[in-house]
Parts: sequence; structure tokens; C-alpha cells
Amino acid sequence: MDIKLDPSRDDLPLMANTSHILVKHYVLDLDVDFESQIIEGTIVLFFESGNKFKKQSSSTEETYPSESNKACKFRTPEPCHIPVTNTRTVSSKMGYNDFVICGKGEKDTSGKDGNHDNQEQASGISSSKYCCDAGNHGSEDFLLVLDCCDLSVLKVEEVDVAAVPGIEKFTRSPKLRNQIVCELVALPADRWREQLDYYARCSQAPGCGELLFDIDTWSLQIRKTGVQTATDFPHAIRIQYTTKPQGRSVTWTSDQSGRPCVYTMGSPINNRALFPCQEPPVAMSTWQATVRAAASFVVLMSGENSAKPTQLREGCSSWHYYVTMPMPASTFTIAVGSWTETKPEICSSDDLATEKSFSPFEADFRYVGVCGHMEYPCRFQNASATTQEIIPHRVFAPVCLKGACQETLLPLIPPCLSAAHSVLGTHPFSRLDVLIVPANFPSLGMASPHLVFLSQSTLTGMSQFCGTRLCHEIAHAWFGLAIGARDWTEEWLSEGFATHLEDVFWAKAQQLAPHEAREQRELRACLRWRRLQDEVRNSPEDMQVLRPNKEKTGHVSDSGSSVIKHGLNPDKVFMQVHYLKGYFLLRFLARRLGDDTYFSFLRKFVHKFHGQLILSQDFLQMLLESIPEERRLELSVENIFQDWLESSGIPQPLQRERLAGAECGLVRQVSAEVAKWVRVNRRPRKRKRKETEEVLEKVRHRWCELVVKHKYTEAYRHVERFLQEDQGKRSPCKEPTGSTCVHEPVGRRFPCRLCWAAAYGGQHPATPCPPAWLSVVVHVPWLLSAAGSWLQLVPVGVTSACL
Repeated sequence: MDIKLDPSRDDLPLMANTSHILVKHYVLDLDVDFESQIIEGTIVLFFESGNKFKKQSSSTEETYPSESNKACKFRTPEPCHIPVTNTRTVSSKMGYNDFVICGKGEKDTSGKDGNHDNQEQASGISSSKYCCDAGNHGSEDFLLVLDCCDLSVLKVEEVDVAAVPGIEKFTRSPKLRNQIVCELVALPADRWREQLDYYARCSQAPGCGELLFDIDTWSLQIRKTGVQTATDFPHAIRIQYTTKPQGRSVTWTSDQSGRPCVYTMGSPINNRALFPCQEPPVAMSTWQATVRAAASFVVLMSGENSAKPTQLREGCSSWHYYVTMPMPASTFTIAVGSWTETKPEICSSDDLATEKSFSPFEADFRYVGVCGHMEYPCRFQNASATTQEIIPHRVFAPVCLKGACQETLLPLIPPCLSAAHSVLGTHPFSRLDVLIVPANFPSLGMASPHLVFLSQSTLTGMSQFCGTRLCHEIAHAWFGLAIGARDWTEEWLSEGFATHLEDVFWAKAQQLAPHEAREQRELRACLRWRRLQDEVRNSPEDMQVLRPNKEKTGHVSDSGSSVIKHGLNPDKVFMQVHYLKGYFLLRFLARRLGDDTYFSFLRKFVHKFHGQLILSQDFLQMLLESIPEERRLELSVENIFQDWLESSGIPQPLQRERLAGAECGLVRQVSAEVAKWVRVNRRPRKRKRKETEEVLEKVRHRWCELVVKHKYTEAYRHVERFLQEDQGKRSPCKEPTGSTCVHEPVGRRFPCRLCWAAAYGGQHPATPCPPAWLSVVVHVPWLLSAAGSWLQLVPVGVTSACL
């Protein structure tokens, strides 16, 4: 490579040489093993030669510029004679469904904890420090570079697609395997079912020769001896591999019901520890996957179909998903666990047809013209899809959260989906699964094609929290997924848009009056303003920039590789600057244009750029071109870059706006309430604290009396704890009449036997008696709320689990 990468730096390397060769389709065939905490199987990659370097008219071969003056040096390989394993023959009767139910092939036993025991001898390639990202270096072999991390690669082989019965329809020369693949990936969109079927058939074809490979920290490098160009490199290869339990793309854990589960998430390294892939966003591909797991598990995945399990053998099921819309490999998501589906109440089609429209925007979303993206079965060209306000959806969760989902989440999905449609038009994806992920999920939510992860935290409290977060993730279907950033450093193109749109969607989902929606948005803006101020004060300046690469944004090396600035910095995970500054930029633009003009433009923008990758200037240029010259008010792409995207700190236009803006009534009301409690907390509290302790101790004592009086045996352990931990602070034991106890004492933590008998009508316990504070939390939650809110105290012994 032309960039010397140090894995210990904060920048994330994207190693794949996407300018030379592109993955067009992945076929995954995987087994999930919870006992060993690995996912193992094969992945077949179908390529086409990259389009950055065109064939020269005078030559039949592609030529590539050298990326380094220093040629790559490979050690002369010895012949490899490793037995071919895990290959399958294809019968002439094999159909698409046959692929779904295929069993596991023979396992490679050459080593579970890494690659082959002797990697250099097995692969025939020298250590990766001698490798470079090759295109065509004279006599050097072409080197395919895939993004890969935390994987054990066992074997790489070329797939004999010419052996598939019926494949001759794709070429006049059946022996030209690469030509077969080129014809297959170029099938028109209306033949997508046939295309998926042949992808499946080809993925099971036998191997026709092992390929040499090497693996380092961030990449898998593959070559075929004697092949010097990407055009001649095998266009269908099979990789046998296993994940590692500690792999950073895969999280093995237990759900809230204590059952094992595994899921992938948007970690800094995305999916390269789940399967070898091309990570740069420009590598747009489709996929299909068969995943096998124990019959008790449910497999959810980014897929257009609502998959159902196929019984393979006793105790084992297979699930199959596919997508036909090309997406970056980083958007692939999978979750396997003992999820239970929470089904919504069934409503008839007539009910859906008569649902009230939430939107003042009643324009026809079916714009005339051909889409600008690569060809695929696009919903924006489907008349029925353009009017579908509520797409089919399912909700999954651990068993213990089924009731909370039924009560809180399920009723919110239809109005939120309908509100999103009313603002932006056609849903880019045909269906939606929502999963409540395990408690260790480090975020409130994550969106991927057809699948949204939500934290269990969103189910607590009122519907406001759950609704706004759901709207945020739904917004990502348009911004972040259907329209992606060509440079990952421009995260604001995803998170800024989703943050801005969540307020709009949620206001419409609640059917708020215009003034109520406006006040709610202003209150949220006020809260985000305060968060942004805190973020700027407490984060490094160079991490506050939304466009850190500036004029080099979107640029890559000749091979297509690049690095993501701050991509591995652990602090970046906790920052919200791209959410907040992006939100305020869009809010600033919407206020300049007016809501009607702005959202009308946004729908046109979505229609033009869906299915594509963009940079900031694509959005800003189209926006400014749609504004009359007299209304631009000195707005320009360069000014916005300078003020908002390429500077640290708070943008000057935002500071001026916040200083000049008048607060709405709701903001003033909340501000006054906050100010009141700030004043209360600043008062001398010594005497207050003593009075408060006395009040709360009386409450504790009275609770213990009720527990013993009514023989509530389940709470005796609480009374015991109360007497052990709190009674030592009390005054001498009192008789019911209030006089000082004169009976024989039994210790400072105990009332005497006679006082106990007189007060509670029972015998003195043989052990310290029952407690109270935790039982107050458990059985009288309103009391805790009152104590915490009004008395400004958190009782001793109350833990976060109680809250």
C-alpha cells in the first residue's frame, strides 16, 4: 500500500483494493455453535472487475498504475497439496430451496485457534510484511485484498461455476468461468429470482483449485499463481473460515431471560470479524445467507424476506435470508437467540386504507424518471410500494420483555412508520423486524436493512422515549441505509439527518397541533444545545470536526484502500458531536427555507439519491440550487463547510441564533422548574437533612410495623435488615403509650420482649427482626419516588436494579 498503517493508531484501515475488483454478491453458509462460541462455515464471493481502470482499446488486458515504487516480494511457493474439503456437487434437479436445507460439509481440522499450523508453508505466501496491495506489477501476480480481522481462515479455493447444470445459458464458452460470473451479476433486475437461484447453485459447485492466501491483522490477501490482472483473477471464490469468540464484530452473551444469544453490531471494525469482505462503502453488494442453529433459536438477519425455519434434523433448524438492493457489507446484521415474537393486533386492509393521514404534505411521491442507482428491484419504481404507509413489521424480544413490548413498543410502530412515509415518501425497504437486544448492548438503538435493534431502556417510562428512538432508527432507512455516506468520516449525513427527522416524525405520530409540535421541537433543541455545549467543553477539538478530511473527503488510494480518521479511538464511540452539530445545521437550513420548502426538497433529494453514496457537497449543492438567489442570504457550500463542517467548537451561526432566539412557553416553563430546584439544592441542608432522616426513619419503622402486624412473611427478611442496619440510630424502645421502655433490654438493636408483644401482639423473634427499605422500593414504588424527588434523598440500600 501507499500508506504505512500502524494498527495501534486511532485511524481505522480499509484495506480492500476495491478499485481493481468488486464483490457483487456474497453467499454465506454458516453454523452457529453456542458451546464453542464460534460461527463457522463458508462464504462464496462473486466479483466483477473494478470500473476505475478501463480497458485500453489497444490491449485486451487491464493495466493498473503501480502504488509503490518498491515492488512486492513474494517467496517462491512450494506446491500445495491440501485435500479439498467441504465441497458439494450439484444435481440437475437442485433448486433454490435445496440450498436452504443443505447440511454441513466436512470440517477442516487443521486448527481451530488460527489459520493452518504452518501458515507460510500452507499458503505459499511469505509474511504479510512483505506483501503490498498489488494491481499489476509487471511479472507479479495480482493480489486480492479483503478486509478481515479476528478470523481463522482455513482454506480458499476457486469455484467451478461451469460445473453447474444449465449454466451454459450464460455463455457460449462454458469453460470461461469468469465470463459466466460476469453474465450472472449483470442479469436485469426483473430476473432477480433466477439470479439468486444460480448464485445458490454456483456456491455449491465443486472447487477447482486452491488459492494461495495470507492473513494479517487487518486483511486477507489472496492470489493465484500466474494471474497478473484482476480481469483474469477467479471471479467466484470460496473461503472456509471460523470466527473467534473474542472477535470484535460478534457479541456472545445472554439475554434478559438468561438464555444464550449472539448478535453483531456497528462496532468500529464493522463486519470484518464476521466474514471476509470489502468494507469500503463503495463496495456495494447483495447477499444471501443460510444460517443453521439449534431448533430452539430464532435467527434474524438483514433480509427482504420474513424467513421461517426449515427443520433439518432433530434439534437443528435452518434459516435463509436474501437482499436484492446493493448495500455496503458494513450494513449486514445478524442476531441469533431465543427470541419470542410479539404479534400486533390484526387489523384489516380496510382499516389501513382508512387510516388518517398525518401529513400536510400530500404530494404524489411517484416521481417520473429512471432512478440514478445501479439496477435492482427498486421500490421507488413500484406504484403499490409508493403508497404503502405501513410496511409489514415484526417485534422480537426475550420472553421476559414480551409484555413490555406488547404494551409500549407495538402500538408505536404503525404511527411512526406512517409519519415517516408522510414526510419522505416511499419506504426504501419492504419490511421491518424490531429486536429488543440484550442488556449489554452499548447504545439505545441501531438500524440496518430490514432490522432495527432497540435497547431495553427504551421500554421504560412513558412512550415518549421509545417513540423518539424508534423514529430515529426508522429515519435511518432513508439516511444512512438507502442513502449512505461515501466517506465514513461524514457521519453527520446519517446521524444528523436521523436526529433532525426524529422530532418531525414523532410530532406527526402523536398528531400534535402545529403549536404543540413547535414547542416540543424547541424544547428538544434547547436540551441538545446544552448537550452540545458540554460536548465541546469536554472533548478534543480535532474530534469535533464533521468533515476532518476537508477537500480530501472521499479520496482513496489508487487501489481503493483508505483509512478512517479516529476510526479506532474508543472515545469516539461516546461522542455525539456528529449527531448534534449535524442536527443544528439541518435545523438552521430548514428555518432559512421554511418547513414546506425544505421537506419538499428533501423528498426530491431522497428520490434522486436513494440507492447511492453521497458526500456533503451533493446534498448542499442540490439544496442551494433549489433556493432562489434572493433567499440564499449569502449561503454557499464553501461557507457551510467553513462554519459548520470543517471547524471545531460551536458554529458561529448557531451561537448567534441561540443568543437572539426567544424561548417558547414550554421551554420557559421547564427552565423555571429547573431553576427552582437548583435554588433548593443550594440552600444549607444540615438541618433539613436531619429532619428528612427522621421523617424517612419513621416511614421505615411504620412499614416494619405493618409487615409484622399483617404477618407478611415474604418481607420479614427486609425487617431483619432494617433492625440490623437502622435501629441502632433510634432512641430507646417505646411502649405503645409513648413512655420510655423500662423492661429488660435485649440489646440496642432489639425492642424488649414486652414492648414487642404489646406493640405487635406476637412473640419476640429469636433473631433480629425483619427490615424495610428495600421492601419499600419493591412494594411501595411511589414512596421511593416521593422520597427521591421531593426530599432529594436516595435511601441507603437502594440499587440501580431497583430503579
